[in-house]
Amino acid sequence: MTEPWALPAVELRAGYARRELSPVEVTRVVLDRLESLEPRLRAFVTPTPELALAHAQAAERAYAEGSAGPLAGVPVSVKDLTATAGIRTTRGSLLHSDEVPAEDAPLVERLYRAGAVMLGKSNTSEYGWKGDTTNRVYGSTQNPWREGRTAGGSSGGAAAAVASGIGPLAQGSDGAGSIRIPAAFCGIYGIKPSYGRVPQWPAGSTLSHAGPIARTVADAALMLDVMEGPDPRDRWSLPASGGHLAAAEAGRAAGERGDALSGLRVAWSRDLGFAAVESAVADAAEAAALRLAELGARVEEAHPDAGDPYPVLDVMWSCRMAGLFGSRLDEVGQLLDPGLARVVREAARYSGADYGRAILEQNAYADAVRRFFDRYDLLLTPTLPVTAFAAGDDGPGTVAGTPRRFLEWTAFTYPFNLTGQPAATLPCGEVDGLPVGLQLVGRWRDDAGVLRASAAVEALAPWRDRWPPVAGAP
Repeated sequence: MTEPWALPAVELRAGYARRELSPVEVTRVVLDRLESLEPRLRAFVTPTPELALAHAQAAERAYAEGSAGPLAGVPVSVKDLTATAGIRTTRGSLLHSDEVPAEDAPLVERLYRAGAVMLGKSNTSEYGWKGDTTNRVYGSTQNPWREGRTAGGSSGGAAAAVASGIGPLAQGSDGAGSIRIPAAFCGIYGIKPSYGRVPQWPAGSTLSHAGPIARTVADAALMLDVMEGPDPRDRWSLPASGGHLAAAEAGRAAGERGDALSGLRVAWSRDLGFAAVESAVADAAEAAALRLAELGARVEEAHPDAGDPYPVLDVMWSCRMAGLFGSRLDEVGQLLDPGLARVVREAARYSGADYGRAILEQNAYADAVRRFFDRYDLLLTPTLPVTAFAAGDDGPGTVAGTPRRFLEWTAFTYPFNLTGQPAATLPCGEVDGLPVGLQLVGRWRDDAGVLRASAAVEALAPWRDRWPPVAGAP
């Protein structure tokens, strides 16, 4: 019999409804696992065991009364950038190491309302500034596939927890790849929904998307159904589209039949026309991408003829960080991650005109990508150009012998923060024992299409029973 900690959220829900599983007992098992693995993983800055048990007890009552919500009794973690009333929220920064918000973020309110069991706050890089989860509050989150390697960032604690069986669901956020990077490095599923699909407050930016990290596509879809929808605190938030779990279930069923992607036009690109990528990583992703033909898709090599938008991203990211700290850098600089402080200082080279020009160039880039998607339903790429590098490093340094700085190495993920399109990563193999991810990018606001295709690929090449060494066999 599968251990409770290894069960997906949808199976936990079914077990609770049949009274075959107890939310309280499952939560105790998961909390024991958190306590056992946490000294090695460093995934949770602030565990909340007492709150988790209170939520589990409430879920048990709700099942008995027939009033259980869609996540009742399901263990969940929330990223330490996301506001949680009464729970320390450090943002990975010494500037906020003891801060306790007075209000919940909208997505947290929705998780609670759905009956989720709150395990605690997952580790992040400071203000989510880089693709590794290391900070001066809690240290480096370890990759469960190989200690000493990064779990990715900035939602690294979330991905390491899910990959290790410490809750089937975790909330992440993604401003240049921060859901997809750690999910890919940890060998699990993550989706950056369309911009505005999940409201963000009080934090947020024109590049940031909140979304789920999970072991299975259906679990991610279930969590997205709960978190999505408009909120007046986020003026860019979208109306709820609904049906994400239904789309995933339909995709899986069609994938099992072998006709899931019949007629779908799919572009595959090894490098988007500009990205440096390790050949073994690209080969693994390509082998997975070409298998979509087995599901009826028409797959051909192509990419948007839009160039590299990194200069746009660099201006927007650097100026945002400078906006947070620039006027008081002399006062607080010694408390910041040295790499983040360097980004803030270097942002002084940009003017207001540079920022205005970056906005115009972002619009032009998004329009070029939109035109590309007039011809294709999906774009597939490697999620990342490398496997997990050393924990604590700001990045890999070089990719395929090419020096990469700041977020430049995340060349497959940041373009779609600029366009706001839905983009997911799923496991597609390993290189030297470390996971490789395949990225699926959908058309504007076609989150359901990305989930449907992801679930079909999952049915073709399932990964849910592949556990990293730190997790052990369930």
